[in-house]
Amino acid sequence: MDKNVNQTLRERLLMDSGWRFALGHASDIKRDFDYWKGKPFAKQAEGRGAIHPDFDDSDWREVCLPHDWAVELDFEHSSDNDIDYHGYKPIGRPNPATSIGWYRKRFSVAADDKGKRLSIEFDGIFRDSQIWLNGYYLGRHESGYTSFRCDITDCVSFDGPNVLVVRADASQVEGWFYEGAGIYRHVWLVKSNPMHVAHLGTYVVSEVGDGFAELTLQTSIVNEDDLEKACTIESAIYDADGRCVATVQSEPKPIGAWKEYEFNQRVRVEQPRLWDLDTPHLYRLETTVREGEALTDVYETSFGVRSIRFDPDLGFFLNGRHVVIQGVCCHQDHAGVGTALPDRLQYYRIEKLKELGVNAYRTSHHPPTPELLEACDRLGMLVMDEHRQVGCGEEIANQLRSLVRRDRNHPSIILWSIGNEEGGIQDTEAGARAAKTMKRIVHELDPTRLVSYGGNNGGQSAGINGVVDVRGWNYWKIGANLDEYHKEHPQTPMIGSEEASTLCTRGIYENDEERGYVSSYDENFPGWGSGSEEWMNYYAKRPYLAGAFVWTGFDYRGEPLPYRWPCISSQFGIMDTCGFPKDNYFYYQSWWTDQTVLHLFPHWNWPGKEGQDIDVRCFSNCEEVELFLNGRSIGRKQMPHLGHLSWMVPYEPGVLMAKGYRDGQEISSVTRETTSAQSALQLIPDRSGIDADGEDVSCITVQIVDDLGRVVPIADNEVIFTVTGPGVLIGVGNGNPSSHEPDKYIESDAVWKRKAFNGLCMAIVQSTKQTGELCLTAESSGLAAAKVNIQTKACKVRPST
Repeated sequence: MDKNVNQTLRERLLMDSGWRFALGHASDIKRDFDYWKGKPFAKQAEGRGAIHPDFDDSDWREVCLPHDWAVELDFEHSSDNDIDYHGYKPIGRPNPATSIGWYRKRFSVAADDKGKRLSIEFDGIFRDSQIWLNGYYLGRHESGYTSFRCDITDCVSFDGPNVLVVRADASQVEGWFYEGAGIYRHVWLVKSNPMHVAHLGTYVVSEVGDGFAELTLQTSIVNEDDLEKACTIESAIYDADGRCVATVQSEPKPIGAWKEYEFNQRVRVEQPRLWDLDTPHLYRLETTVREGEALTDVYETSFGVRSIRFDPDLGFFLNGRHVVIQGVCCHQDHAGVGTALPDRLQYYRIEKLKELGVNAYRTSHHPPTPELLEACDRLGMLVMDEHRQVGCGEEIANQLRSLVRRDRNHPSIILWSIGNEEGGIQDTEAGARAAKTMKRIVHELDPTRLVSYGGNNGGQSAGINGVVDVRGWNYWKIGANLDEYHKEHPQTPMIGSEEASTLCTRGIYENDEERGYVSSYDENFPGWGSGSEEWMNYYAKRPYLAGAFVWTGFDYRGEPLPYRWPCISSQFGIMDTCGFPKDNYFYYQSWWTDQTVLHLFPHWNWPGKEGQDIDVRCFSNCEEVELFLNGRSIGRKQMPHLGHLSWMVPYEPGVLMAKGYRDGQEISSVTRETTSAQSALQLIPDRSGIDADGEDVSCITVQIVDDLGRVVPIADNEVIFTVTGPGVLIGVGNGNPSSHEPDKYIESDAVWKRKAFNGLCMAIVQSTKQTGELCLTAESSGLAAAKVNIQTKACKVRPST
């Protein structure tokens, strides 16, 4: 189908730019721009203040989406547990002046669009949002995580600017971790003809045979017109190379006025290219809708062909091949940007996880942004897609329906989770009834995947655990004998929905409560958790366990454990908030990948500890490792399976070296050297070329190095950043769980800066829509400055308004 023809039938325009933003107030009407004054809910278009189209917002700050206003706030020491667990940002009812956010955007709709159906789609707003267009109240959406849409056909203006207003109220939390605040995901304007594919109206199911795949295509068509009309649809399947591999056309079907009809079609694809971890091939369904002979809609759906199966004795199978789940749980925030991640950061994070050997991602504990699932589809990452909470009533049911309808075409998803650790109801009869209803809703919308739940209630088989299809275990240590449970429930597949909770601070090798740091020796974890080696060895001996999701892939804001203030983020991550690896990263990489891994730690800069024993450890998948200090052998040892090696070494400055052997032959070596004083900065971009689309980003690692170019592992120099050319800084970070420095500077004349943490920090730069050379300069007192050039390349920019 000609794309130009397609765009005249259906348009999906990005609405991320040109917003005005201001903080409101949860208890002061005047400071909340007269919200509640007058009759905003008594008479349409009579709302005062910021609701009214003529309100003067010229002194509001201009922002682009995604936007998280919470990350812009100062840290605030508080004894309130909700503030504490949300990363010490002043969000919540005790902070009325910083918990309400107002957004306003002006946009135009052409007169040519009269007669079309128009809607605005919000991918996610945190939280409790209310929407107005041109003074008309469009509705309220409570969830901070589910996507939703508002039909604006009746109140849109074709002869003047339209004013879209959003009030987000983050006074109430939904989780016990940092959640951000505001319109932190994309917004879209969608235009279609009256006869069109319904919102989220396609569903593709594949059955893989020997050399073929049978596809079932369910397509819902709506006729939003006053007359009955005959409708025909044609479904064409295209592979990743753009070749049409199958087509099927329906018979004409009359669809009544303002009615919806579901077409069901079957089509066969010969020699299908299966979606898999290393070859994540995606197909495209193009649905063409005709009213008589007139073309009215073209709708595209991305999907994959693959088979999945959970076996109660042998675990998980993908395309008939046994795959051990090597998963991680992740929250959605990142250094520098909070929860407002540009799309590229979703790919950056999944790429980092795949390098580590991760093959599965749990969206804990809420529905993810659509772009995360797109990254998992395209890069080859399995997903456990999780609902925010177990519950009853239409609000929870509709949130669940929204999640499943939106996400069910993603081949990366292998399991639905209806919730996590609902201690108040998970063992109750009422909890079982609610879970049974939720499971029924999921299976009605998607009968191809099983339903699980993250349970932390030991061996209980009543309540929620007695209802779900796949038993999820949050921590094998908590009051259960898994072998006995498996014996008593031989037909129930089981998976570690959450494991480990190992606490480590990158580059730190002793616990320091005053500074909020935890030793990186894989020895600290809460009572429910375990060290990496402990849980890995436990699961390896039990093939009936499908694998597990480690808590967590990255550090995340909030839930500061084991220490509170000054610590403002978690330390469970295998990587820190920037994506810089901790030592445990290399333990998992050793046993989760086929690449040769040889990692030696700690660093070898210990002034004042000459002659004292240093605990030197090695993570590796080499068969044997020999350690040397300044050329002298400290000993050669055999690496235990799923284990590590250690030596106590009296410290002397110089070179610590490890050599790895396989079949008696040296295959790898690594050194840790005592560095000289820091002398310069080095900048390493994750990509040296990005798209000039105003969205793409490059994550630039800043290293503090000595005169030989070696990273100084104890350096904490403050770094100042400037950008010239077609780009902007959007965030800085360093992975320090106790840093109270700003991640963002919102004043136009602000000086962007960040201290290094154990030799590293990061700057995230974003393109504008101009091509050219973006230059980031990093400077620090007493050090040689560094520059890096990022090419912003011509590209196809997403249609927007």
